[in-house]
Amino acid sequence: MQIKFKTTQDWLTFDKDHLWHPYTSMKDPLPCYPVVGAKDVYLELADGQKLIDGMSSWWSALHGYNQEKLNEALVEQMQKMSHVMFGGIAHQPASELGARLLQITPDCFEHVFLADSGSISVEVALKMALQYWQSSGQKDKHSFLTIRGGYHGDPFTCMSVGDPDNAQHSLFPRAITKHHFVERPQTRFHENWDESDIDAFTHALESKHANIAAVIVEPIVQGAGGMHFYHPEYLRRVRALCDTHNVLLIFDEIATGFGRTGKLFAMEHANITPDILCVGKALTGGMMTLAATITTRNVAMTISSGEVPVLMHGPTFMGNPLACAVACASIDLLLQRGEGALYPQGWAHQICCIEQGLQDLRATIDHKDVKDVRILGGIGVVEMHAPVNVTSIQAALVSKGVWVRPFGNLIYIMPPYTISDEQLKTLCGAIIEVIQSADPA
Repeated sequence: MQIKFKTTQDWLTFDKDHLWHPYTSMKDPLPCYPVVGAKDVYLELADGQKLIDGMSSWWSALHGYNQEKLNEALVEQMQKMSHVMFGGIAHQPASELGARLLQITPDCFEHVFLADSGSISVEVALKMALQYWQSSGQKDKHSFLTIRGGYHGDPFTCMSVGDPDNAQHSLFPRAITKHHFVERPQTRFHENWDESDIDAFTHALESKHANIAAVIVEPIVQGAGGMHFYHPEYLRRVRALCDTHNVLLIFDEIATGFGRTGKLFAMEHANITPDILCVGKALTGGMMTLAATITTRNVAMTISSGEVPVLMHGPTFMGNPLACAVACASIDLLLQRGEGALYPQGWAHQICCIEQGLQDLRATIDHKDVKDVRILGGIGVVEMHAPVNVTSIQAALVSKGVWVRPFGNLIYIMPPYTISDEQLKTLCGAIIEVIQSADPA
């Protein structure tokens, strides 16, 4: 039976009654705005209103929407093949993407696992670490150490290394494996390093390293766990302690990769590398779901020499040719510069311009409801003292022509890199107006 809704209201009603959106209730769902198109930095609503997107579709659409080069890459690949299984089959888009990833990441990385989403890339990374020690004959290394306030995805294994004080742990206490947590670093990115900040981590690793397979952290920026920015020296100390105590280090750069913090990868702020790296979100420029888990020869060869010499993971859509092709095109768009390039002066210059524009958000800092304003690269965060009313504040922002999706007590933006100075000023100005003219709580 063919189903075709005749009006916008028809399909919106079906959506409200039957489609479960992220982190919302079916009994009393948050309102959804009907988007019918997207171009450059704009989302077009069904009534014709255009909104400047401040979220890059959850940080993934770094080049904006409907980019011609990305569309062309999809069409060209689709005419050859959209998908083939990756088991026992190789194809050029996957090889070309793997080569690009190894080219733009540090030389220590040699092997790439192409996952189908960011959370699965984390799942694979955790599995790699466990299987590495199994293959090394050290089967007591079966737990993980991380910092509070982190977020690594919604599957159970990923949840187990996410912040232990959020609803995920309290909802599923018997299903989530218990791991080790220390307080997150308190020294901010731009502050002077406080040596005591590493004490809790040092103690945890010294006392528990015999059972710890790996440390996993989001480098520099904790994303969905609170948009917390911390000092690069913390990462340097973590790397040194992992080396001393024979523990692997995993960096989750799913939110921070591909330039968002002002470096191509956030780990570059500390000038160190992990043993396993996860990337996703912006990998395809927000066009399709794809992620990668990248690791060293040591990790790959140790697993491949073990009692079970294969990595025990294989998603149906891993290495999807369409996604790989558009990811190659997105990386090329990001790195090209000069006349005719999307970023003529380079992506880093564009991020610097965005960072300067985000300084406008500091106009809110003296408001009684604002606790903190922090900015790094293409990320701007206004932290409120109390959780915001998402429904009311989002409606107010939409009325001013911008799309921002607050969560908890955070009103934050990660706009597409293609945003103009004027568009960014409009985006920041709307946030400032809404905070200063109304009580968002």
